[in-house]
Amino acid sequence: MHDTQPIPFDYTPPEGPLQVLHVDADVIVVVKPCGLLSVTGRGEDRQDSLVTRLAAQISGARIVHRLDLDTSGVLVLARNAEAHRRLSMQFERRETGKAYVARVWGHVQEESGEVNLPLIVDWPNRPRQKICFEEGRPARTLWRVLRHEEDTTLMQLEPITGRSHQLRVHMLSLGHPIVGDSLYAHAVARAFSPRLELHARDLAFTHPMTGERLQFTAEAPF
Repeated sequence: MHDTQPIPFDYTPPEGPLQVLHVDADVIVVVKPCGLLSVTGRGEDRQDSLVTRLAAQISGARIVHRLDLDTSGVLVLARNAEAHRRLSMQFERRETGKAYVARVWGHVQEESGEVNLPLIVDWPNRPRQKICFEEGRPARTLWRVLRHEEDTTLMQLEPITGRSHQLRVHMLSLGHPIVGDSLYAHAVARAFSPRLELHARDLAFTHPMTGERLQFTAEAPF
């Protein structure tokens, strides 16, 4: 039986400047590195975050959506209340386009597919999530294989819903945990990479003020 016990949490965010892809009067598009909180956490040792770093260089940054601590990739933030309201509605109505890249353990046999399994927080084992058909919230992920590797498969994942840890639990449900995952991967898959190999590569949304459809891409650093 594989060991899936989570490793202790030690917050040591990466140093260095943020990669900013776009700034205007209403929105900021930035690449969040692996290991950096999207927003500040509880306690003095968790005050360093994407939002606090951005606030030091760009005024008015307001979080619209988040990425897990260990997930890297493209994030959009608003710079004023109206932009925040309109962007938040786009995410709520699933009008944004999102594509992730993940490296999973083992060889996925089919070329593409869908996972439609409801999720709920696993309270005794927080922050883990679990599949629950009785009380879970609907969660849907589209996936396709990008390439097969020696021990792993590189995947493109498109979350239709935005549940916490959705992609990580859905890949686990296929029998192919994301490598480097300290919460859900077995010991061999966890040790394969020093980081969670999950990256938000593409983000598309409608500019909250101009109405222009924008798309941003940041290639996976793994």
